Amino acid sequence: MGKILNKIKQGKVLVSDGAWGTFLQQKGLKPGECPEEWNISHPDEVFDIAQNYIHAGSDMIETNSFGASRFKLEKYNLAEKTFDLNKAAAEISKRAAGEKFVLGSIGPTGVILMMGEVTEQELYEAFKEQALGLEAGGADAIMIETMTDLDEARIAVKAAKENTSLEVFCTMTFEKTVTGEFRSMMGVSPTEMVETIIDAGAVLIGANCGNGIAGMVGIVEEIRKANTEIPILVHANAGMPVYQDGETVFPETPDEMAALVPEIIAAGANVVGGCCGTTPEHISRVRKIIDEK
Repeated sequence: MGKILNKIKQGKVLVSDGAWGTFLQQKGLKPGECPEEWNISHPDEVFDIAQNYIHAGSDMIETNSFGASRFKLEKYNLAEKTFDLNKAAAEISKRAAGEKFVLGSIGPTGVILMMGEVTEQELYEAFKEQALGLEAGGADAIMIETMTDLDEARIAVKAAKENTSLEVFCTMTFEKTVTGEFRSMMGVSPTEMVETIIDAGAVLIGANCGNGIAGMVGIVEEIRKANTEIPILVHANAGMPVYQDGETVFPETPDEMAALVPEIIAAGANVVGGCCGTTPEHISRVRKIIDEK
């Protein structure tokens, strides 16, 4: 059993990190610029984001590699640097993490399997390349996240599981339908995700983005109904997005987010962190609430 799972098995609720993209933009990442290229050109800026989450009390931090698949990097003529950019991402977070854990972030490729834009084998090879780079850089686990297509999620988990020695985690993004059910953009329910993703080799599953913590409670409850044992991770947005003065903002304050933490833990979450709009301040308050439990 891996180190992160061991901690969870001891009954600890762990704290993850929060948003990354917003902070890269604040540090000068321009629209149309490749965020992952900063792992080589601006490593100190990336390190600073990671370190801020460690200082806020995160037990684990992600890597700046969400869009670092060959398919996404191709758009910036960086496909040949896929392995190097992922390795650098993990090395930076590892340096910031010290004794804490590093989750190697892998997001969707942006190519659609069911439309015939890519084959299963091509997807598998792309995820394998990314996972190997993250492992080489010192990641403790592979965090496949923000998935909406169950087949893509399954292939990503399989590629990471079969080609690295790391724990493999996977989250999908669900939104509430008009009839009150949770579905991914491709129509997948949390219940449908559970068996497929576990069978593929994931040892921790959950949901990220798409909801604030309040909206995540129902998703966690549904996963728990389908499987009482599997550890669950939640990376919630800071509330639901609001369009204000020409930009999208996430309105939930650190205190508002932290107030909902006991409810998400009661529903069955084992790891709590943030996605869009969450800051080190949010994570610090989450940490405080969990420590007081």
